[in-house]
Amino acid sequence: MTEPMIYQGQFGEFTITDSDRQGVIIYRAGLMVAALCFAAGVALVVGQGGDRTILPLLSLLYTVFLLALGVSLLTIHIYMGALHRMLQVCWLVGVGAAIAVSHGDPDPFVLTVYQHPLTLLGIGFAFVALTGIFFKEAVCFNRLETKFLTPLVPVLLLGHLTGILPLTVERGLLVAWAGLMLIFAVRKVIQPLPPDIGDKSVFEYLKQARSPANVG
Repeated sequence: MTEPMIYQGQFGEFTITDSDRQGVIIYRAGLMVAALCFAAGVALVVGQGGDRTILPLLSLLYTVFLLALGVSLLTIHIYMGALHRMLQVCWLVGVGAAIAVSHGDPDPFVLTVYQHPLTLLGIGFAFVALTGIFFKEAVCFNRLETKFLTPLVPVLLLGHLTGILPLTVERGLLVAWAGLMLIFAVRKVIQPLPPDIGDKSVFEYLKQARSPANVG
């Protein structure tokens, strides 16, 4: 077992434990699985979009994507607890909407979403959560790819919802999304672990500030 290292934080000293490291590894693994599933799905859509036999596979890839995203949202470190919970709630709403759509329409899930853009009003909440991760990474680590992804995701989804984007533009944005997300996931894998853990003294300070003894 690795000995805990002592760091100087904004509100005092703190240690990074093996449990902290494992949490970051799980967070990054979830991002990688989500990115691979999304990229594989986009590759199938772009390469064989007219083949209906790929629809069940696309639904499976989306299911794994959602689960992996949920794991990352469970293990991500965000100083603002309210923001963290909001992203998790958005994910839950998106998952609930996906379940409702998949069981409420006889057509394959992906085909239903494509043909009925209004379903994005529910399913899209999962992508709000994903965009929240991109925004957090852009702010905390100044990552170029996440600076593009943060506006790209809502532009594509809202563009499809309103029908204002030509199909060629939608495909181009979809490919860009998949490629940039893969770059993001790979860069996270090779990034040192401590930055993703953050300043634990801040978490402890915020926890104490919210405790009943310090309220009122």
